[in-house]
Amino acid sequence: MADTWADRLSRKAGYDERSAAILILPVFVVLMVVALYPIIYSFYTSLFDIVLTRPWRRPFVGYGNYARIFQDPMFWVAVQRTTVYTVVTVSITTVFALVVALLLNEAFPGRRLLSALILLPWATPSIVNGLMWKWIYDPGYGLLNGILVQVGLLESYTVWLGNPDRTLFMIANAAIWKQMPLAAILLLVSMKAIPQDLYRAATVDGANVFQRFWHVTLPALKPGLMLVLVYETMISIRHFDLFLIMTQGGPGDASYTLSWQIYVETFRNLKFGIGAALSYLLAIATFVLSYLFIRGFGSKS
Repeated sequence: MADTWADRLSRKAGYDERSAAILILPVFVVLMVVALYPIIYSFYTSLFDIVLTRPWRRPFVGYGNYARIFQDPMFWVAVQRTTVYTVVTVSITTVFALVVALLLNEAFPGRRLLSALILLPWATPSIVNGLMWKWIYDPGYGLLNGILVQVGLLESYTVWLGNPDRTLFMIANAAIWKQMPLAAILLLVSMKAIPQDLYRAATVDGANVFQRFWHVTLPALKPGLMLVLVYETMISIRHFDLFLIMTQGGPGDASYTLSWQIYVETFRNLKFGIGAALSYLLAIATFVLSYLFIRGFGSKS
């Protein structure tokens, strides 16, 4: 019996899938080795009491490192600081990004130039960003003090990063300045994908600007908002470079976050087991938050 056209197409599709799998296999193996092995080895490390000052002793403690972490008061201080920093950074970044995306979605002279300029903070290297804001906040010659004193809002120069009550928020401001442009572009791309017919239909039905935003723009932006929230949360909850450059966890424990505690335990105290366990806890927290965002924004209205 002669092969039908469908049979020949099915065999060709199967052949193409096998060929693609063979070609992808080497890359898959390399990625598994490069990505999966460090993850497994880090978890393995977290089960041992590894201290570099006594490298010949590596006792197996099981989940003892995790128990020690939960009993450490500084861990809960770090959790609190990380939570405040993440909530402030992610929420303000998302709101500002949404406003900027709405602005760039409108037609006005110089929109393309503004779209290019707004990416400059995001393109700035993280170390440069940290040093720049540290100079801006400098109590002796900082730009922020100079401007506020000149306009009369301050009587004398202020040590912005020396006040424990506002240090975390000053660092968050530097992070928002850098992270907001990319979030705005991501939301703008989502807005461009919204069919204009929806806006025209809403206008015909008598919806005003706010109603069109609430009932058309926001529901259609759910995938973009989900992406922004997941990405910004992953970045903020493990932020480290700004804390290293600007405050190094200080003053006191004002900016003592989880990422900083991982650095202190691993590279200052040389406790690699504790550091690996802290890293796993941070990774789990990031995964859970990302899952909640995806589950929440992925659910149907």
